[in-house]
Amino acid sequence: QVDVVESGGGLVQVGGSLRLSCGASGRTFSMVAMGWFRQAPGKEREFVAGINWNGGNTCYADSVKGRFTISRDNAKNTVYLQMNSLKPEDAAVYYCAADRTLWGYDCNLFDFGSWGQGTQVTVSS
Repeated sequence: QVDVVESGGGLVQVGGSLRLSCGASGRTFSMVAMGWFRQAPGKEREFVAGINWNGGNTCYADSVKGRFTISRDNAKNTVYLQMNSLKPEDAAVYYCAADRTLWGYDCNLFDFGSWGQGTQVTVSS
């Protein structure tokens, strides 16, 4: 099992950047895919980005492609979400999650669980 803690959220102006971090504990971190999700008030939680166990495959929601980048450092048990060109609609609580299966590669087959508590991202216009 992988336990995760998100950090790095905050207040940023439209067009600005933030980098979120997700620190993970557990011996299997380097063996599992990781993902970022977000939930805005009154909306359902939505997928933002995913990365397979070794960083060789990434996937993104259409709404963030070209602006957000997911990456991971298995030596530090950390996954990152670099967010650039932020828009008001990016404001949400961002969550990190770990795949419940090992060695996942295909984004369509990730089965995320082990959610963190989230970190708030606010975008001011």
